[in-house]
Amino acid sequence: MNQDMNQSFNIELHDIKPLVEIQEYSFYYLLGISLVVISVVFAIIFFAYKWYQNRSRFNQRANNLKIINALDFKDTKHSAYTITMLGAIFKDDSPRHQEMYDNLTKRLQEYKYKKEVAGFDDEVKGYIELYKSMLDV
Repeated sequence: MNQDMNQSFNIELHDIKPLVEIQEYSFYYLLGISLVVISVVFAIIFFAYKWYQNRSRFNQRANNLKIINALDFKDTKHSAYTITMLGAIFKDDSPRHQEMYDNLTKRLQEYKYKKEVAGFDDEVKGYIELYKSMLDV
């Protein structure tokens, strides 16, 4: 029996071939997929930031319009300053808005920078009402 075992270990093997190098591309696939995923995530973050920024600006415009529409003309000086400050956000909407804003601020100059001011005259009230009717959000 011992002899049978020794014979089985001495068999010559002819069908075993040497090791061959196989090209492996899985690391490059992983890098490519990771780059695409990171790009998509950054794009989503960028567009979400832009959407939030535009949404905030929209709310600011709506808030300014609400304050301008709620102004009391009894406090002339405060109203003149408020219209000048808050109305500036709407002046870049169109050339017509820019022209109307410039015209209104010129007319409101006499109600600012003084200690005591009189109430708005009818012409200035008309311009203010016209400007308020032009504003939209």
